Amino acid sequence: TFMVLAPESELVAQLTTDAQRAEVEAYLEATKKRTERERIADRKVSGVFSGSYAVNPFTGDAIPVWISDYVLAGYGTGAIMAVPAHDSRDYAFARHFNLPIVPLIEGADVSEESFDAKEGIVSNSPAAGKESLKGFSLNGLTVKEAIAATKKFVTENGLGRVKVNYRLRDAIFSRQRYWGEPFPVYYKDGMPQMIPEACLPLELPEVSRFLPTETGEPPLGNATRWAWDEKNACVTDNSQIDQVNVFPLELSTMPGFAGSSAYYLRYMDPRNDDALVSEEAVGYWQNVDLYIGGSEHATGHLIYSRFWNKFLFDLGISCKEEPFAKLVNQGMIQGRSNFVYRIKDTNTFVSLGLKDQHDVTPIHVDVNIVHNDVLDLDAFKAWRPEYADAEFILEDGKYVCGWAVEKMSKSMYNVVNPDYIVETYGADTLRLYEMFLGPINQSKPWDSNGIDGCFRFLRECWNLFFDKNGEWAVKEEAATKENLKSLHKLIKKVTEDIETFSYNTAIPAFMIATGELAQQKCVSREVLEKLVVLLAPFAP
Repeated sequence: TFMVLAPESELVAQLTTDAQRAEVEAYLEATKKRTERERIADRKVSGVFSGSYAVNPFTGDAIPVWISDYVLAGYGTGAIMAVPAHDSRDYAFARHFNLPIVPLIEGADVSEESFDAKEGIVSNSPAAGKESLKGFSLNGLTVKEAIAATKKFVTENGLGRVKVNYRLRDAIFSRQRYWGEPFPVYYKDGMPQMIPEACLPLELPEVSRFLPTETGEPPLGNATRWAWDEKNACVTDNSQIDQVNVFPLELSTMPGFAGSSAYYLRYMDPRNDDALVSEEAVGYWQNVDLYIGGSEHATGHLIYSRFWNKFLFDLGISCKEEPFAKLVNQGMIQGRSNFVYRIKDTNTFVSLGLKDQHDVTPIHVDVNIVHNDVLDLDAFKAWRPEYADAEFILEDGKYVCGWAVEKMSKSMYNVVNPDYIVETYGADTLRLYEMFLGPINQSKPWDSNGIDGCFRFLRECWNLFFDKNGEWAVKEEAATKENLKSLHKLIKKVTEDIETFSYNTAIPAFMIATGELAQQKCVSREVLEKLVVLLAPFAP
């Protein structure tokens, strides 16, 4: 709905109108005093309108071109097309300057903050009442599919080209804390020297406290035995430091990713005292077959591991250039949030169906005091002191809350505590239900209304093994043709689904097979033992 240029962009001079020139120049003067690091860290919104407009290539609309220091000249082209509903910094900018915010993902509530999740189904493309050029629409596509379709459209219609941006930053490789691998470095005449490889590993010393010293040195500064005896090639007491034969050791330690980036290689050969991993072990195990982790790992652990592994590959220690053969990003279990609507400048709250008659602000409310979207008024008043004297405008005698599917977060008061579910239904029911909710790579909204089905299934499964009196019912008798047919259909389906991580479709297959075996009054150990083996990974 708008564009933003970095202050350093060469387009600023071209697009600034005469009417806006003085204001733009004053803004440029103020921002050039700030470093890039300060601009990234600072969340304070600032910007200035250039006076010019650009044409949205998908709708043909004229959209304003702004200038702001939250856009960096060194990243990409130094110009962005803002999507404020789904980017937190664009959202803050749009709210500050009262620019349009159009949600593009089904179920996204952007009344209080942007919806930054990269999953979901695209809707509102184009915005209501508008038509896109050449009938281009992304409605019904996943976010990933929509991005691919947009790239294709832009390229084929000569509107632009696809470019990969690399968000490279220097990785600071030291920490001022006790816990971490110590650097094998000592200082001779102020210059760093390496401890010989034959003297490694250098182990952390005993310290009396794990806080920085009174003079601000890292916790290793509390050690009394943390000096290097160059002549005898060993660690010795600090009192022996003479800057001739004995020298101070480095006080910082390595970061967490120093030890966590190549752990998989050590798993191959954990008791090798002579090397990280032997050539025979790495040749046998090679790289990791499957890595399952959140998409946020792509810019953290996976970068470090890939860098580490490529380095070790160049040294001949790892036999594969890539550490992980297959990557699966699991989706999140999302929460269902609830909102109350406070009339501006009052402590009066209006029900969902009446909110459009007032100037209201939506506020997240604890889902534990909402039942079927109806607010417990007494519980709400007791929830927080500022709501003790709250007044309500009801509809049909009830206060109906708004809702949205969002990331589970304490700040949104939509976190579901699994302890209650485990206590009520058992851990196996919770495990099954989480897998049953949907495909592993998609984010799924949590809804406890369906958990009873998984609980009933496990109870029905249990009843195959025990009779109504709780007595063991399994017998050493031959399976019938129908028993074996049900079992082998299940074996085939579950095997295929495990191979493709389709756990959500394997669980209905268990339910069907269990129902069939119950109807067949199956008590054959030959069949039921195999059923338990199949079910064990899902409900151990």
